[in-house]
Amino acid sequence: MKKEQLGTLFALITAIISGIAIPANKLFVVKIDPLVFTSIRSIIIGAIFLLISLTRNEFNKRKNKIDWKNLLAIAIIGGAFAFYLYFSGLKLTTSGRAAFLHKTLPLYVCVLAFIFLKEKIDKKLLLAITLMFFGTVILYLGQIKPAEMWQNPSLGDLLVIIATFLWGIENIIARKVMREGESNFIVSFSRMFFGGLILFGLLIISNKLNQISSLTTDQIRNILISTTILFGYVFFWYKSVKLINVSKASTFLLISPVISLIIGILAFNEPYNSLQLIGSALILLGSYFAVKTKSELMYRT
Repeated sequence: MKKEQLGTLFALITAIISGIAIPANKLFVVKIDPLVFTSIRSIIIGAIFLLISLTRNEFNKRKNKIDWKNLLAIAIIGGAFAFYLYFSGLKLTTSGRAAFLHKTLPLYVCVLAFIFLKEKIDKKLLLAITLMFFGTVILYLGQIKPAEMWQNPSLGDLLVIIATFLWGIENIIARKVMREGESNFIVSFSRMFFGGLILFGLLIISNKLNQISSLTTDQIRNILISTTILFGYVFFWYKSVKLINVSKASTFLLISPVISLIIGILAFNEPYNSLQLIGSALILLGSYFAVKTKSELMYRT
């Protein structure tokens, strides 16, 4: 399979995983502190990617070439604070709203990639992003009232938006270091493991470390399920941006909120209306155009 096709396939797999992950995590996080939830997940995933990196001899391959400065930035921005803000927001809003707000990621990534990475955004990709943007706007024209499972949608939405912007910055840094030869396994390890350590530091500062020992069997099971889903997401996502433009790869992620919306409606009886269906249709149409777009740089080195 060609590089472009393989990278596109990995991006689509990531989108499907993400679509399932958001409503699943919504169910899990309402019963546990978001900081505890994401700290444990991050450390476990980071340890897995560390093992993979050691098995593949990735650290010896890079030796003194590893860009620890940028890897630490990825961990702080995307692996720690973005995750904490996102799950705090997800606890307060609906999974459907969180899913679509999260999928505004390409809007940030494309602009940042154009400015800092000199990635080209051709007319077809621009059309795809435009359709997806208007689809998201239309979907959110309707207002929802607070309920037991979404107690403060406005605040939750704001936290999700901030987290998504931070992930946009992180993706640009990740694409840069991988373009310079860094292993996607080392990037994934740094993001999750060091991000997890930072989150554990926040647990200590906020006097929440003791909550880990009081977790129930069901909560531990839910964290492990969520961790497995996250591993699949991180694995396929970084494999994707290693092969194709991050602006294109992130566009495919806009398929996932449609999946999340359907699951949220069926599982949690989340509110929906005709505007949401129209918005979802535009997002799917935009995704179709994105599939037809080929990755390329504005200049090559």
